[in-house]
Amino acid sequence: MSYLELKDIHKAYYLGKEAFPVLNGINLTFERGEFVAILGESGGGKSTLMNIIGGLDRQFQGQVLLQGTALDHHQEKQMDQYRRETVGYIYQSYNLINHLSVLDNVLISLDMTKLNRSEREQRAKQLLTQVGLADQIKKYPNQLSGGQKQRVAIARALASDPQIIIADEPTGALDSENTTEVLKILDQIAAEGRLVICVTHSQDVANAGTRIVRLADGKITDDERVKPAYPVDENRQQIAARKLPWYVPLNTAFKHLRYTWTWNLIIIIGTAIGLFAVMLFNGLGNGLKGYINQEINDMVNPRVVTVSRYQKSSQSQRGGSQEGNQQAAAMGASVATTNQPTFSKAQLSKLKKVAHVQTVQPILSASNATITVGNKDYTASSLTTWTASNRKSIIKAGHVAGKNEIVVDKSSVAKKWSSKNWKQLVGKKVTVAFQTTNKSGKSVTVKRQLTVAGITDSTTGSGVNAVTYATMKDMRSAKNLSTQPTSVAVKVDSREHNDAVTKQINKLKIDGKRVYRATSIASMLDTVNTYVNLATTILAAIAGISLLVSALMIIVTMFMSVSARKKEIGILRALGESRRDIRRLFTSESLIIGVISALLATGIAYGIGAALNKVLYQIASYNMIEIQVSNIISTFIIALVIALLAAILPAWRAARLNPIDALAAD
Repeated sequence: MSYLELKDIHKAYYLGKEAFPVLNGINLTFERGEFVAILGESGGGKSTLMNIIGGLDRQFQGQVLLQGTALDHHQEKQMDQYRRETVGYIYQSYNLINHLSVLDNVLISLDMTKLNRSEREQRAKQLLTQVGLADQIKKYPNQLSGGQKQRVAIARALASDPQIIIADEPTGALDSENTTEVLKILDQIAAEGRLVICVTHSQDVANAGTRIVRLADGKITDDERVKPAYPVDENRQQIAARKLPWYVPLNTAFKHLRYTWTWNLIIIIGTAIGLFAVMLFNGLGNGLKGYINQEINDMVNPRVVTVSRYQKSSQSQRGGSQEGNQQAAAMGASVATTNQPTFSKAQLSKLKKVAHVQTVQPILSASNATITVGNKDYTASSLTTWTASNRKSIIKAGHVAGKNEIVVDKSSVAKKWSSKNWKQLVGKKVTVAFQTTNKSGKSVTVKRQLTVAGITDSTTGSGVNAVTYATMKDMRSAKNLSTQPTSVAVKVDSREHNDAVTKQINKLKIDGKRVYRATSIASMLDTVNTYVNLATTILAAIAGISLLVSALMIIVTMFMSVSARKKEIGILRALGESRRDIRRLFTSESLIIGVISALLATGIAYGIGAALNKVLYQIASYNMIEIQVSNIISTFIIALVIALLAAILPAWRAARLNPIDALAAD
């Protein structure tokens, strides 16, 4: 039984419906240890026959048998495996991959063997030494002579330890000295027990073989034995083959990008700018949310829910919007007491029983109070009671008010009293007065001399002028006014329970009627954050439009890369790589562009963000650009998605290329 057999091979090319026969009933047998020269003129069908033997050409009639088993050339995976395990190619034009070094050109074939990394490198260096290129392994193909390139191609063909070596005009581009060297190497390969099939139009080259098969007009005209075939060691173990690991195309893609970095740099910069803009706007959104939250939290405790008596819209028309009043109370602003319903002890007691409520503090407020220092009057837009909703951090001088004491606002009172020495107001006696109405509807002026305990400064909302609830209660009691609270500050045990408590209070009923209206500063913060998020998303989306341009640029680059690397694709397919391997190669290259772009964008964003923070900190005393880990992760995801989508069509096109057409590309 022959090692390789061709049975009745017919092949024709078609121009429209007209057929042009190339091979007409080829019957040949081959054995290992033979150096078979197929001799014929150009156009006689030699290369077509080689492509059929090598598993590249699938459109023919007849059979190719390997050790008695017919190969199915229409089975893509079987042909990939056949080329990977059995066939090695040597070409007239060398067909080396230009962006890979001499060593890497040999390793690309060894990557499809089960040898470990060190064994693969050792074998590649051994083969290059064998062909006389031990000192050239770090060079690239364009740095070699023609003879040296052919020797690299021979080393690559032998790398995976194939049983069949196909040499297509291997000496056609060489001088006589290099021709002799190459033929000597091919003869040595046959002497190792391999089958060498050499296509040539030179009688001198054919004479170097053990057998000459003459081919003319698609037919075998002569089959001459020149000398006996070399003996074959049947016990020699062939290096085991494997499918190409997933990381090899990634590594090859990186090497190509490194070799051609100049034409990919513009694409990377363009993509990085779009990603940077998205990241910067997200960072700005984070900073704005943080700044707003800090400013509001410094003034009002987010764990406090402000509660007033529930009023229907018709009952609250004269006093303004119920919701607006609640939000003002939550921010420490004035809420007029006229015509506002108050809380009974029973109603306060029911609030204390709500789950997760820690304390219930009554509030009494007055509008447009007058604070007299010496003989000068200062208007406070509101006078309220100090509760847990007020932050101690807003006190810039002095301390929280005690009995018969008051804290006054810095901008509306203290600095008007003295722009430079405003802190000296602490400890001074002031007269506090405000007007309200009694139960009969008559106007009453409430007045009391108090001591300034501290000075407050709130960067958001209206100024805070506050006394204790006991002080306010005494002031109103002195004029026989109601001391029942008009609102209540409910402190929740944790921020997480804030919304739940707010909703629960709003659902409470007494005698089947709703009694309370609760408003949480935390819910206001959520609303503000929602608006900031929306604005940030819109800005990021606008910036992201540039990413569409980047995606188109990557697509164009990948298509150009496929067109420029057709021969490389053909080489890799001839070595045994599958369509999936080719798709991985170009997809990997696009993904690497995406990752490098994201890395560059992150660096730019941090650099420009730091510069902007330095400027903005002088204005707001806050870092307005806060790039978080989640922003970086999302940017990398966006970059990878764009790169992946951009690679789909070019990678698919590359994988669908006919290996024969690809190898014929310039």
